[in-house]
Amino acid sequence: MIAPIPPSDPDKVARQRHFAISLFRLSGAFIVMFGFLAIMQRFSWVQGTKAKAFGTIMVLTGLFQFVLVPRLLLALFRKRPPQ
Repeated sequence: MIAPIPPSDPDKVARQRHFAISLFRLSGAFIVMFGFLAIMQRFSWVQGTKAKAFGTIMVLTGLFQFVLVPRLLLALFRKRPPQ
């Protein structure tokens, strides 16, 4: 048999959700910085037009993770409040 799910503390769940959103924003900011460093060709393993293309992809990915992912998580969290 499956054990019943124990009731969770709403404050604890709220802290965990806030931590997850903050972590996504922080990692998105780091990805954006990494992309700008690649565009400026600061890495020896990627240079020239490949560095600019790679950096642009990284910046766009980081911006997506910094701006849109937290909003998507908030929408998900509003649908499923802590029980």
